Amino acid sequence: MSAVPSNILEVNNLAVEYGAIKAVKGISFKVGAGQIVAILGANGAGKSTTLRAISGIVKPKDGEILFDGESIAGKSINSIACSGISHCPEGRHILLGLTVEENLIVGTYSLVKKNRGAGAKTKKQNEEYVYNMFPVLKERRKQQAHTLSGGEQQMLAIARALMSSPKLLVLDEPSLGLAPILVKTIFNNIKEISAQGTTILIVEQNALQTLKIADYALVLELGKISMEGPASELINDQRLIEAYLGSKT
Repeated sequence: MSAVPSNILEVNNLAVEYGAIKAVKGISFKVGAGQIVAILGANGAGKSTTLRAISGIVKPKDGEILFDGESIAGKSINSIACSGISHCPEGRHILLGLTVEENLIVGTYSLVKKNRGAGAKTKKQNEEYVYNMFPVLKERRKQQAHTLSGGEQQMLAIARALMSSPKLLVLDEPSLGLAPILVKTIFNNIKEISAQGTTILIVEQNALQTLKIADYALVLELGKISMEGPASELINDQRLIEAYLGSKT
């Protein structure tokens, strides 16, 4: 029996283009099993494009993406989701016309497809898990999802992504547009998810809060990695402070 790789995700020389625009220019990084790894950078740096390439939403121009030791570069979204990657997109993408509960059920698609026999049992367990983490969703499970507040919709988007029992949770701007008190709540939720054993790859504009919870981080500038290292070191890096963090008080 082969050993389970310590790096759950390996990205090697990834390049993504939109026509003549080179959005990601040959970046490489690794995500260790159980880690929170952050991708930071300004708008247009290639952060979200990197996540979309990993999840199969866009096709790489070049490079290799290994998940659990298997190549997934260029595979379909469904295939990648069934392998254990769950993507929580920027903007939440709550499904209109569906209740909170129905949005969560949609998140179980890949779970049921890859494990039909135990799907119903695991689905129930996951529902209890996300309701315990986000009690407000349980209170409003029969409510139309689009009537939730922005913070509640973000909780629902994360909960829906967790319904598939992902090995790797990909979060794109989870705190975008939220009030400061809700930002703190969402980051606490992310820490709790990590503590339960889920590996997390997160893109965030809120660099300071992200570095406080991350194990490792990389900074993208114009599609290339300009800086990387343990989050505990980068949070004190003068270049990063001047560019993204400002005052830490």
